[in-house]
Amino acid sequence: MRGPVIPTSVPAYRTRAQRFDQLAVDAFARIDNQWHERLTALDIAVDEVPPIKSVGPDLPVWADDVVTEGAIPLSRLVPAGVDARGEPTRARIVLFRRPLERRARQPEMLMELIHEVLVAQVASYLGVDPEVIDPELIDPPDGA
Repeated sequence: MRGPVIPTSVPAYRTRAQRFDQLAVDAFARIDNQWHERLTALDIAVDEVPPIKSVGPDLPVWADDVVTEGAIPLSRLVPAGVDARGEPTRARIVLFRRPLERRARQPEMLMELIHEVLVAQVASYLGVDPEVIDPELIDPPDGA
């Protein structure tokens, strides 16, 4: 009988996507601890890659709600609204997993990059500068 090489109870058993999801939850928790009362109507989601189409034919020009590094989108703030069925939707920050993983030069840097992107998006959501959310943030991604 064959079974898993790694026991399911150890962290190495998780998939790359599951590890990223946990990093996103941990990074958001750092922000939510201080801003919880103002973030109760905000959701966090993860997509593999951005489904956004650029508005320029040469170099992509992304909408204001997209946080980028150069021309590469890392996340998007989707405002609350109404879906195609007429149902209300909540505001949400969508993190793009693969571009974020590729931008982190080392695995240890991924958590900090996710945090920086979330700071930029939460600041945009709340209408404040990123430094208000995290005064220690040195170089926020573009779009912040």
